Amino acid sequence: MSNLTLYLLLWPTIAGILILFLKGQSAKRTAFGAALIEFFMAILAMIQYEPNAYRQFTFDHTWIENFGINFSIGMDGISLLLVFLTTFLVPLIILSSFPHSYKNPNVFYALILFMQTGLIGVFTSFDAFLFYFFWEVALIPIYFIAGIWGGERRILITFKFFLYTIIGSLFMLVGFVYLYFQTPGTHTSDINAFYQLNLSATDQSWIFWFLFIAFAIKMPVFPFHTWQPDTYTESPTQATMLLSGIMLKMGIYGVIRWLLPVVPKGVSQWDTLVVVLAIIGIVYGAIIAIRQSDLKRLVAFSSISHVGLIAAGIFTLTEHGMQGGIIQMLSHGINVVGLFFIIDIIYRRTHTREIANLGGITQTTPALSIFFLILLLGTVALPLTNGFVGEFLLLSGVYQYNNWMGAIAGLTIILGAVYMLRMFQGVMFGEQNNVTATFHDLTRLEKAVLIPLVIMVFWIGLHPNTFMSLTEPTVGHLLGIINR
Repeated sequence: MSNLTLYLLLWPTIAGILILFLKGQSAKRTAFGAALIEFFMAILAMIQYEPNAYRQFTFDHTWIENFGINFSIGMDGISLLLVFLTTFLVPLIILSSFPHSYKNPNVFYALILFMQTGLIGVFTSFDAFLFYFFWEVALIPIYFIAGIWGGERRILITFKFFLYTIIGSLFMLVGFVYLYFQTPGTHTSDINAFYQLNLSATDQSWIFWFLFIAFAIKMPVFPFHTWQPDTYTESPTQATMLLSGIMLKMGIYGVIRWLLPVVPKGVSQWDTLVVVLAIIGIVYGAIIAIRQSDLKRLVAFSSISHVGLIAAGIFTLTEHGMQGGIIQMLSHGINVVGLFFIIDIIYRRTHTREIANLGGITQTTPALSIFFLILLLGTVALPLTNGFVGEFLLLSGVYQYNNWMGAIAGLTIILGAVYMLRMFQGVMFGEQNNVTATFHDLTRLEKAVLIPLVIMVFWIGLHPNTFMSLTEPTVGHLLGIINR
């Protein structure tokens, strides 16, 4: 199975094309089956992966020979973890859509699988232009999913999202083209050639901003975040899950893979500013989340806060910060998808996401209450849950970088507990009302979505080395390049 990465890349595309020809509800079941097969291929990759070896499951083929551009894919520890996250969440996201009746379901589910191809491509590409190609491939399906099946303001909001991301992509393309022409001899866009460039500090400073803006928009980091809350709110829940659980990680991954090791001198000139912006995002996102009355917007702003901490940790260029950022990408994806699914359950039963209109739900929903509480505790980083491991490492990294910045970043623990517990109290406790009086507990299908997520909350919290041992050698390799 040396071509496992290629199979992971092709399978969702093939399945998506076949689903386009299906009619009725068979499309959703076929998409779920296809996503499960993709997940089992990722598990096989994890079993066969050798942590101390470099890039594995590679496939290299000449793409545009005259320009030195190759179809070069493979996986190291970081790629593998993000491929696992993608393939773990996509079947759950598809399963979570079963209670919905979307118009043209074959197109809806085919687009989800096409987007999965783009995401896998982004996380496994080792050629700059191939990475850019899959970056755009991942954007197009989510644009149509949000634009066609979104809320009343979907056209305006989706256009704003598209405009932001396409501008970011153009910045990245300009940066890559410049780097490409700096490679010696016959030019190439191979990642190792980019790593070996010896650009001046001035050039690296300019390239830093071209690449950083592209990745900062996608993450998103303050002040590049303004597209995010509206897009999360207006998109159908499955699109929100894809955006927050997986697509958001493209920007963080881009920083780790394509920014820090390529222009380390540029990073050293601007890292303090980025860490400050990230910490502003931590506090800003949390305070705005506290003020939100709409559940979806609350979780959207909480994501800005959590991503701010990930960005701050990564830009400390410490092993703790880098490892913490990677493990927190995994944890955040699991927790935020679970929270958005619970919000979807509440909305389907009550037709409202306003906290003031809810209350007393826990009186008739023991299973929902337990799942909701576990995901919430994982989000606020309670020890023994998945959020604790990443946040501890991230805060440790920021504290090593600067004591005061570490102290301010630590506010995320207090503020996160405030907005999450306020949400739980307002929705689940108190007296029932006309809206929540007939609220019933989870169905089997809803439990089937939430049980794997909760298992992962405790698995990562209790056995983080299962995942950190996969990424540790790769992180050491990248830090060696950055600090050379």
